[in-house]
Amino acid sequence: MRPMLSMMGKLCSLAVLLLSVGAKAQTQSTETKPPEEVRTFFLTNVTDARDARDIENDLRNVLPRAVVYYANMQGAITVRGTADELAQAEKTIADLDRKRKVYKITYSIAETDGGKPVGTQHVEMILPTGSKTVIKQGNRVPIVTGSADKDNGAASSQVQYLDVGLNIEASLEGSGDALRLRTEVEQSNIGDEKSGIGAQDPVIRQTQLEGWSMLTPGKPTLLGALDIPGTTRHEEISVVSELVK
Repeated sequence: MRPMLSMMGKLCSLAVLLLSVGAKAQTQSTETKPPEEVRTFFLTNVTDARDARDIENDLRNVLPRAVVYYANMQGAITVRGTADELAQAEKTIADLDRKRKVYKITYSIAETDGGKPVGTQHVEMILPTGSKTVIKQGNRVPIVTGSADKDNGAASSQVQYLDVGLNIEASLEGSGDALRLRTEVEQSNIGDEKSGIGAQDPVIRQTQLEGWSMLTPGKPTLLGALDIPGTTRHEEISVVSELVK
């Protein structure tokens, strides 16, 4: 009988010890967990929703345990987290919520014909970093693409318009000596011959230049050269950037 009582006493002591250790660990876990707060940060420079979403995603990557919410109508980001997480969120937003630099981008298209200078055309655009601008100069040419019969049996032509001339699409990233420009230049004209498909269908001659370039403000950068198909004309395209604000 005594051995059994002794055994029961040891089991009770072990159970009390385990409960005590568990209660102590739970108390320490509760005491060491930092309290959470909620804070709203209003964006002062970033107004585009896509840029604000980028900041929201960056915060979620930097602070995976915090709760981040972007309110589009208020232009604000709300963060729920610890004091350290809120401090990190404030620093991250301050680094990303900055005014975009604005540059004047000038394209120069120098044309020669048979090796003789003809003239230089300048195209200027105001382009903030992180944005895109498209300039089109030329004509819209009607092209008959098909025909359809009306209810009375008469044929109706279907016409599509093509942009013929000079098209420039530019987007800008970075700043200062790390300024990167993506350019797409398309030069097209109408050939003298017909396509042979239809009496009214012209041949559209087209050349295209596309790529990224590193720019140094104030210094011209040669992007490339184009030979205009069907002619003896040659064009060299260069660009220069200038900080506006």
